[in-house]
Amino acid sequence: MSITGALVIYTLVWWATFFVVLPWNIRSQWEDKANMPEGSDPGAPIEPQMKKKALRTSWIAAIISGVIIAIIISGVIDLRQ
Repeated sequence: MSITGALVIYTLVWWATFFVVLPWNIRSQWEDKANMPEGSDPGAPIEPQMKKKALRTSWIAAIISGVIIAIIISGVIDLRQ
């Protein structure tokens, strides 16, 4: 497997994982009405914690991509057919 192929797999897994991680630990503004700014959407998150989520996503995607790449390199799945 080439480096480009591994990067493509990692990128696809990263984005899929990112969309899974996004809703973790989210509190909407309507849950904490005392700190809700006037005119904002009540469904907007209070603190989205995007840096933490990007870091978690990177670690999870690295593990999943490593497993997928190991399976491809071992020959269990042959992409050449």
